[in-house]
Amino acid sequence: MTEDLPAGRLFCFGLGYTAGRLASTLAGRGWDLGGTCQGTEARGELAAKGIQAVLFDGAKPMAEAAAVLAGVTHILSSVPPGEHGDPVLAHHAGDIAACRGLRWVGYLSTTGVYGDTGGREVDEGAPLNPTSERGRRRVDAEAAWLGLHREQGLAVHVFRLAGIYGPGRSALDQVRAGRARRIDKPGQVFSRIHVDDIGAVLRSSMRRPRPGAVYNVCDDEAAPPADVIAFACRLLGVGAPPVIPYAEAEAEMSELARTFWRDNRRVANRRLTDELGVRLAHPDYRAGLKAILDGGG
Repeated sequence: MTEDLPAGRLFCFGLGYTAGRLASTLAGRGWDLGGTCQGTEARGELAAKGIQAVLFDGAKPMAEAAAVLAGVTHILSSVPPGEHGDPVLAHHAGDIAACRGLRWVGYLSTTGVYGDTGGREVDEGAPLNPTSERGRRRVDAEAAWLGLHREQGLAVHVFRLAGIYGPGRSALDQVRAGRARRIDKPGQVFSRIHVDDIGAVLRSSMRRPRPGAVYNVCDDEAAPPADVIAFACRLLGVGAPPVIPYAEAEAEMSELARTFWRDNRRVANRRLTDELGVRLAHPDYRAGLKAILDGGG
């Protein structure tokens, strides 16, 4: 429950889809909310929600960082690493370490750090063996953030997110837009997580910090993408697109998409229940898609 989370000041580096959803949940509950965005239009939209945003594109430090971070009790970063490392830490590691009264720090990573296991299950203790440069950058970024815990004593937590979906970003939207494809690669599964369940996990961690902890954030059922599209079509009452063999679909894929399909693993989320006491509102894609549709999404 959000109600038993003592209010504080949350600053999000990267107020995008996930972090913005968390901030919106905390708005109006006594929280002072702020963060970064990359354009003036986005800043205006966030201001309309009561969220104070400053510009930060990763290329240079945000202006007046010490003043911006003054009084912050919680920090969340969803900014991905670039070619030269994590831009938040490159510009503001010292500013973060200098924050007084900082109770919690969260870094949003990805389950892509595990690489390909041939469909075998991975938990948080599994070896990190990314198959892409993006994954290798994530491994380095995780280590850098956790370094703030080891070297500065900050309460840093790493959250390895599976594929994110939610209102406006789901298989329902793909079907409606005519972009849905049912690609079949035998044995291939992907793990997913509803954006609001991510928020629930983050709030639970804020309530009970465990500095240095790493959490897989996914639902209870890894599934083939073709099954998800077929279910979305049933919910919308439309026919499912024909199944396309992966070998045929691959020829038209971008390199990024091929990287996505290269890894096959099942991600375990037991630590969410055992340590944080989280009960997912959307334990599988069926529950998640139904909730989006019922909510008008």
